[in-house]
Amino acid sequence: MTANSTVHTSNNTNNSSAKKDKPAKYTIIKQFICENIESGEWPQNAKVPSENELTQQFDVSRMTARRALQDLTEQGILVRSQGAGTFVATFKSQSSLLEIRNISDEISERGHQHKAKQLILRSIAVTEELAILLNLKNNEHVFYSEILHLENDEPIQLEQRYVNASLVPEYLLQDFSQITPHEYLSSVAPLTEATHEIEAVLANENICQQLEINSSTPCLQVKRRTWSKQGVVSFAMLTSPGDKYRLGSHLVI
Repeated sequence: MTANSTVHTSNNTNNSSAKKDKPAKYTIIKQFICENIESGEWPQNAKVPSENELTQQFDVSRMTARRALQDLTEQGILVRSQGAGTFVATFKSQSSLLEIRNISDEISERGHQHKAKQLILRSIAVTEELAILLNLKNNEHVFYSEILHLENDEPIQLEQRYVNASLVPEYLLQDFSQITPHEYLSSVAPLTEATHEIEAVLANENICQQLEINSSTPCLQVKRRTWSKQGVVSFAMLTSPGDKYRLGSHLVI
């Protein structure tokens, strides 16, 4: 009787070891999604299979499928939009290339004077693209701000920012000529994650006018999405004249 009991325990141990060696099902789903993204099969903004589709494809519970999608969303690989689905994230993280800093601090550290002009501050209807970027429903509103930053009275950066109104309800009450959006958002919704896209562009007419440059002047544009623990907080486009900006988040005159 003791021997049988011993053999039974040994079999359980072997089975347990085998289970430990086998990847969890939600990990297999994550690997499947990442492989499709890395191969180019699913490009940026492509819609990925739903929880129900993954449940059927991998013969798992809906909770397992949801966990896989949620993990990849938290890593910034996917973007989930309620009512619309789950999509491949637009931007790959480049946080090692660009430190997120307050522009007024950067300018002050150079011994120069920072000023800001608040050009636009209002609520706007969310577009399909913004709904994906901020993980919102299509019928929601977002806050939009347009701030011109100056260094020694010279335009240095135009900041166009879309903010999740449900996470930052008092955004429209601020005076962004006195405090930068970055500084305010850091105080009410501390940053936990960010993604960047950095590229050289020719600015449109509005941006050229605000930066006091001609249409042939190359600009460096940073597109940035930021998260707090509660979710996606904002999406910003920061445009600077190319001869006054360099990577490493240092603006130079």
